[in-house]
Amino acid sequence: MASPGTASPPEPRHQTEVPLPTHPGGELSDHNALLVPIHIVTVSSQLPLDFLEPSAERQLVIGFDCEGIDLCRSGALCIMQLAFPDAVYLVDAIEGGGALIQACKPALESSHVTKVIHDCKRDSEALYFQFGIKLQNVLDTQIAYSLIEEQEGKDRSLDYISFVSLLADSRYCGISYDEKEEVRILLRKDPGFWAYRPMSELMVRTAADDVRFLLFIYNRMMKKLSKQSLWQLALRGSLYCRCFCISDNDSVDWPPVPPIPDDLLTDGLPPEEEILSVLNVPPGKMGRVIGKKGSCIMSVKQSCNAEIFIGGDKGPPDKVSTFALEKIYQNDIISLSHILCFLCVGMSIVISNDSVLVLLFQTIRMLLHSTCVMIK
Repeated sequence: MASPGTASPPEPRHQTEVPLPTHPGGELSDHNALLVPIHIVTVSSQLPLDFLEPSAERQLVIGFDCEGIDLCRSGALCIMQLAFPDAVYLVDAIEGGGALIQACKPALESSHVTKVIHDCKRDSEALYFQFGIKLQNVLDTQIAYSLIEEQEGKDRSLDYISFVSLLADSRYCGISYDEKEEVRILLRKDPGFWAYRPMSELMVRTAADDVRFLLFIYNRMMKKLSKQSLWQLALRGSLYCRCFCISDNDSVDWPPVPPIPDDLLTDGLPPEEEILSVLNVPPGKMGRVIGKKGSCIMSVKQSCNAEIFIGGDKGPPDKVSTFALEKIYQNDIISLSHILCFLCVGMSIVISNDSVLVLLFQTIRMLLHSTCVMIK
């Protein structure tokens, strides 16, 4: 049970069901679900003390998500959802303000609290630019799904799985989430949906639904992930958290990415080096980067065996497409200057030294921000 903070939460008016672990391959049903309270949090004392004061002696795994208006660096974070085994907490950033979110900072940045989330990029971007919080130690189910597919010998998809599709997959949940699409339609009509107070029943139910299955999915995925995939999962999660937040070399303040475990090195994993290049494209010039029918992007991809991710004015889209899938090892890596020269001269885009951020990581994978080139 999550221990309470300095004050007990008020008696909850809302409840939801959290699925309980079943035998591998078992289906979800009402018979193996726990009815838990949904707490709407407006002051930090309503949160569990184990969360507010993380420690090595009390390791936590929680479901995590954020809702807001145009959730990104320039949007507004409205609700932060936390799913514990015995309760769901909706942290109200509108009523509680910045002080409430700052009270959560130690946990969000802690290596002792694993945050299970589906696609952490936008949430991390909002937390970083709006509250100065560097989201760390995430287990991203979108990444985990992709790694498990690769583990099982399936072709890598050029797109990433949505949360609705993940829930529908019988290996992980096997349920439909039709209400999610209804809320998306509402958001298109009224982008300020998540800012209304008091929260409507639909808001509370939808916010809770976005996190209440995550711990169940986490348990199923952890049983499938290999030793190498677990490391890649931690690595990619670390990079995804910062990929929309990198600018003007401020990424040096982020913690180091997870190193290759010694046991993987002894198992014969070849050393690989990657170059992360972040190119800030001038407003309105993204079309020149892409080229007619993607010709420029494909030329870069073919010249350097790179993965390329493209984003608009406010950063990469929620779904990021990849182009190249090949690995090249340290002695085969193309010089970054060749890539920059191609981008600057071949596409007539002026990129000053100040707008180019280069990071070197000894890693397997990378994700990039703005116009991004990944060397694998």
